[in-house]
Amino acid sequence: MSSHNSDANLDEDNLALLSSEEAFAEERFTFNCNLNGKAISTELPPSRRLLKVIREDLELTGTKRSCEIGRCGACMVLVDGRPVNSCLVMAYQCSGAEITTIEGLSEVGLHPVQRAFLEEGGFQCGYCTPGMVISVVALLEENPHPTQAEVEEALSGNICRCTGYGGILRAVNKAIGG
Repeated sequence: MSSHNSDANLDEDNLALLSSEEAFAEERFTFNCNLNGKAISTELPPSRRLLKVIREDLELTGTKRSCEIGRCGACMVLVDGRPVNSCLVMAYQCSGAEITTIEGLSEVGLHPVQRAFLEEGGFQCGYCTPGMVISVVALLEENPHPTQAEVEEALSGNICRCTGYGGILRAVNKAIGG
Protein backbone atom coordinates (compact mmCIF):
# COMPACT_ATOMS: atom_id res chain seq x y z
CA MET A 1 0.00 0.00 0.00
CA SER A 2 1.38 3.43 -0.83
CA SER A 3 1.94 5.98 1.90
CA HIS A 4 -0.63 8.23 0.23
CA ASN A 5 -3.34 5.61 0.67
CA SER A 6 -2.36 4.90 4.27
CA ASP A 7 -2.50 8.65 5.03
CA ALA A 8 -5.98 8.81 3.50
CA ASN A 9 -7.08 5.84 5.62
CA LEU A 10 -5.61 7.44 8.72
CA ASP A 11 -7.51 10.66 8.03
CA GLU A 12 -10.75 8.72 7.51
CA ASP A 13 -10.16 6.82 10.75
CA ASN A 14 -9.51 10.06 12.64
CA LEU A 15 -12.62 11.67 11.19
CA ALA A 16 -14.70 8.68 12.31
CA LEU A 17 -13.49 9.29 15.87
CA LEU A 18 -14.75 12.86 15.96
CA SER A 19 -18.17 13.50 17.44
CA SER A 20 -20.70 15.00 15.08
CA GLU A 21 -20.40 18.35 16.88
CA GLU A 22 -16.61 18.35 16.49
CA ALA A 23 -16.83 17.36 12.83
CA PHE A 24 -19.13 20.30 12.11
CA ALA A 25 -17.58 22.76 14.57
CA GLU A 26 -17.02 25.30 11.84
CA GLU A 27 -20.59 25.15 10.54
CA ARG A 28 -23.22 27.25 12.33
CA PHE A 29 -26.80 28.21 11.75
CA THR A 30 -28.99 30.83 13.38
CA PHE A 31 -31.53 29.19 15.64
CA ASN A 32 -34.57 31.40 16.12
CA CYS A 33 -37.57 30.39 18.19
CA ASN A 34 -40.02 31.64 20.74
CA LEU A 35 -39.06 29.87 23.98
CA ASN A 36 -41.43 30.20 26.92
CA GLY A 37 -42.83 33.39 25.42
CA LYS A 38 -39.45 35.00 24.68
CA ALA A 39 -37.74 35.43 21.33
CA ILE A 40 -34.46 33.51 21.18
CA SER A 41 -31.75 33.81 18.55
CA THR A 42 -28.42 32.02 18.84
CA GLU A 43 -25.76 30.53 16.61
CA LEU A 44 -25.51 26.74 16.84
CA PRO A 45 -23.86 23.84 15.06
CA PRO A 46 -26.38 22.00 12.87
CA SER A 47 -25.77 18.80 14.86
CA ARG A 48 -27.05 20.30 18.15
CA ARG A 49 -30.05 18.53 19.66
CA LEU A 50 -32.87 20.59 21.15
CA LEU A 51 -32.32 18.99 24.58
CA LYS A 52 -28.72 20.27 24.72
CA VAL A 53 -29.79 23.74 23.58
CA ILE A 54 -32.42 23.92 26.32
CA ARG A 55 -30.31 22.49 29.15
CA GLU A 56 -26.76 23.57 28.31
CA ASP A 57 -27.02 26.68 26.15
CA LEU A 58 -30.13 28.23 27.72
CA GLU A 59 -29.64 26.72 31.21
CA LEU A 60 -33.25 25.58 31.61
CA THR A 61 -32.64 22.40 33.58
CA GLY A 62 -36.26 21.44 34.28
CA THR A 63 -36.22 19.47 31.04
CA LYS A 64 -34.44 16.29 32.06
CA ARG A 65 -31.84 14.24 30.20
CA SER A 66 -32.31 10.53 30.72
CA CYS A 67 -32.46 7.77 28.09
CA GLU A 68 -31.56 9.99 25.09
CA ILE A 69 -33.36 7.57 22.75
CA GLY A 70 -36.95 8.83 23.10
CA ARG A 71 -38.28 6.11 25.35
CA CYS A 72 -38.67 7.71 28.76
CA GLY A 73 -40.27 11.13 28.15
CA ALA A 74 -38.15 12.94 30.76
CA CYS A 75 -37.06 15.48 28.12
CA MET A 76 -40.58 16.24 26.84
CA VAL A 77 -41.26 19.81 25.71
CA LEU A 78 -44.04 21.39 23.69
CA VAL A 79 -43.15 22.38 20.14
CA ASP A 80 -45.99 24.35 18.58
CA GLY A 81 -48.26 22.84 21.22
CA ARG A 82 -47.32 19.21 20.57
CA PRO A 83 -45.31 17.06 23.01
CA VAL A 84 -41.87 16.22 21.62
CA ASN A 85 -38.93 14.28 23.03
CA SER A 86 -36.27 16.97 22.84
CA CYS A 87 -33.51 14.34 22.85
CA LEU A 88 -34.65 13.14 19.41
CA VAL A 89 -35.06 16.50 17.68
CA MET A 90 -32.33 18.56 16.12
CA ALA A 91 -32.52 22.24 17.04
CA TYR A 92 -32.65 23.31 13.39
CA GLN A 93 -35.90 21.34 13.04
CA CYS A 94 -37.49 23.64 15.62
CA SER A 95 -36.22 26.91 14.22
CA GLY A 96 -39.14 29.32 14.04
CA ALA A 97 -41.25 27.24 16.45
CA GLU A 98 -43.01 28.09 19.67
CA ILE A 99 -41.29 25.96 22.35
CA THR A 100 -42.53 25.56 25.90
CA THR A 101 -40.53 23.89 28.65
CA ILE A 102 -41.69 23.05 32.17
CA GLU A 103 -40.33 26.46 33.27
CA GLY A 104 -42.59 28.16 30.73
CA LEU A 105 -45.70 26.63 32.26
CA SER A 106 -45.14 28.27 35.62
CA GLU A 107 -43.95 31.75 34.76
CA VAL A 108 -47.01 33.32 36.42
CA GLY A 109 -47.56 30.73 39.17
CA LEU A 110 -48.14 27.02 39.08
CA HIS A 111 -49.99 25.64 36.10
CA PRO A 112 -53.15 23.75 37.17
CA VAL A 113 -51.56 20.46 36.07
CA GLN A 114 -48.48 21.17 38.18
CA ARG A 115 -50.71 22.01 41.15
CA ALA A 116 -52.64 18.75 40.69
CA PHE A 117 -49.37 16.77 40.66
CA LEU A 118 -48.35 18.43 43.93
CA GLU A 119 -51.74 17.97 45.61
CA GLU A 120 -52.18 14.34 44.54
CA GLY A 121 -48.62 13.12 45.08
CA GLY A 122 -48.07 12.55 41.36
CA PHE A 123 -44.32 12.31 41.86
CA GLN A 124 -41.78 10.61 44.06
CA CYS A 125 -38.23 11.41 43.00
CA GLY A 126 -39.62 14.00 40.57
CA TYR A 127 -37.31 13.20 37.67
CA CYS A 128 -40.11 12.19 35.29
CA THR A 129 -42.51 14.86 36.54
CA PRO A 130 -41.64 17.65 34.07
CA GLY A 131 -42.16 15.32 31.11
CA MET A 132 -45.37 13.92 32.60
CA VAL A 133 -46.74 17.42 33.21
CA ILE A 134 -45.87 18.52 29.66
CA SER A 135 -47.63 15.46 28.23
CA VAL A 136 -50.75 16.07 30.33
CA VAL A 137 -50.84 19.77 29.41
CA ALA A 138 -50.67 18.83 25.71
CA LEU A 139 -53.45 16.27 26.16
CA LEU A 140 -55.76 18.69 27.98
CA GLU A 141 -55.14 21.45 25.44
CA GLU A 142 -56.25 19.07 22.69
CA ASN A 143 -58.99 17.30 24.66
CA PRO A 144 -60.15 18.89 27.96
CA HIS A 145 -62.22 15.81 28.89
CA PRO A 146 -60.22 12.72 27.87
CA THR A 147 -61.25 9.18 28.70
CA GLN A 148 -59.03 7.02 30.91
CA ALA A 149 -57.80 5.22 27.78
CA GLU A 150 -56.87 8.57 26.19
CA VAL A 151 -54.99 9.59 29.35
CA GLU A 152 -53.07 6.32 29.34
CA GLU A 153 -52.27 6.73 25.64
CA ALA A 154 -51.06 10.31 26.19
CA LEU A 155 -48.75 9.13 29.00
CA SER A 156 -47.51 6.05 27.17
CA GLY A 157 -44.34 7.89 26.12
CA ASN A 158 -43.46 8.75 29.72
CA ILE A 159 -41.88 6.33 32.16
CA CYS A 160 -41.97 6.68 35.93
CA ARG A 161 -39.70 4.32 37.81
CA CYS A 162 -40.87 5.31 41.30
CA THR A 163 -44.58 5.91 41.85
CA GLY A 164 -46.47 3.04 40.28
CA TYR A 165 -48.60 5.65 38.46
CA GLY A 166 -51.38 5.83 41.10
CA GLY A 167 -50.56 9.40 42.13
CA ILE A 168 -49.94 10.40 38.52
CA LEU A 169 -53.36 9.18 37.41
CA ARG A 170 -55.03 10.85 40.42
CA ALA A 171 -53.27 14.09 39.49
CA VAL A 172 -54.39 13.85 35.86
CA ASN A 173 -57.98 13.13 36.93
CA LYS A 174 -57.88 16.11 39.30
CA ALA A 175 -56.56 18.33 36.49
CA ILE A 176 -59.35 17.13 34.22
CA GLY A 177 -62.00 17.82 36.87
CA GLY A 178 -60.68 21.01 38.24
